[in-house]
Amino acid sequence: MSEDDVVAAIASLAGGSPRILVGIGDDAAVWQPSRSHRSVITSDALIEGVHFSRAWMSLEDIGWRAMASNASDIAAMGARGVLATVALGVPADLGPADVLELYRGIVACARTAGCPVAGGDLVRAPALTLAITVVGEVAPVRLKLRSGARPGDILAITGPLGASRAGLAHLRGDVRLAGELQAHAVAAHCRPQPRMREGRFLGASRNVHAMMDCSDGLSTDLARLTASSRVGALVDAVPVDPAAAEAARQRGEDPLDFAMAGGEDFELLVAVSSRAFPHLAARLQARCGRSLHALGRVQADAGVRVVKGGRAAPLSQSGWDHFSTPPAQGT
Repeated sequence: MSEDDVVAAIASLAGGSPRILVGIGDDAAVWQPSRSHRSVITSDALIEGVHFSRAWMSLEDIGWRAMASNASDIAAMGARGVLATVALGVPADLGPADVLELYRGIVACARTAGCPVAGGDLVRAPALTLAITVVGEVAPVRLKLRSGARPGDILAITGPLGASRAGLAHLRGDVRLAGELQAHAVAAHCRPQPRMREGRFLGASRNVHAMMDCSDGLSTDLARLTASSRVGALVDAVPVDPAAAEAARQRGEDPLDFAMAGGEDFELLVAVSSRAFPHLAARLQARCGRSLHALGRVQADAGVRVVKGGRAAPLSQSGWDHFSTPPAQGT
């Protein structure tokens, strides 16, 4: 197959959307935005050996996970997906069939997130590299940023944390999970679900003052949200996924520390008016089938403290950081 043949096959896989006027095959994609909405755009690059390894993930899973990472950023803005473009760097040991397997995962996730693939690029590269851009749109009044948290707000998360890290630890052979815990953890790592419906629902509420996705670990992302909002926080109730608790036990680690350091859970971290929190949590459960777990409260004083053993101590940032985390932890 030639490059043009591969592009044509990808175009067939990706399909189209009425709002994409020009899709795969031209120099650029063309789409028709709504006059009453704002566009939101995000880009993420994932590189083999840094973000993933083919040793324990299929190409289809790698494609899904790469798209989920980008779609989650759109969800965190309260937006809905519109389209995506994919720039793919292919190493010499992968052929056209491998590229199509990778794209099956990309397209499958893109469809569930409502952002069809509209174009991109294919190049040779020394390592498998995926650079994805996702475009979304949101009404101005529903746009959520990291910077709106207010003292007194409830900090909350849309699900338990640490399952993806537990899945990675199992795949790498660091721990041995079994049965439902194994299946759940591996799926959480290989096929994470971006919270698109939850993001739009929470974005529609005026009582949600700030929102971001938890992709680099709660310890890192919570510090980012509070710094952006120029507030502090006291955290006293972090929901730890059962798979994370078991993985932490096998590693001899504190389950709370394990869960807070684990990235790529892609749950949504929100700051919600305290008076509205019970009603909003009940509505989210009814509408999306997801619980909204209270983590603690936003405080006026800068800094984040975490309650452990009845005592509050300053938060230690232990999540993912491209310039300080060893690559092995990200793969």
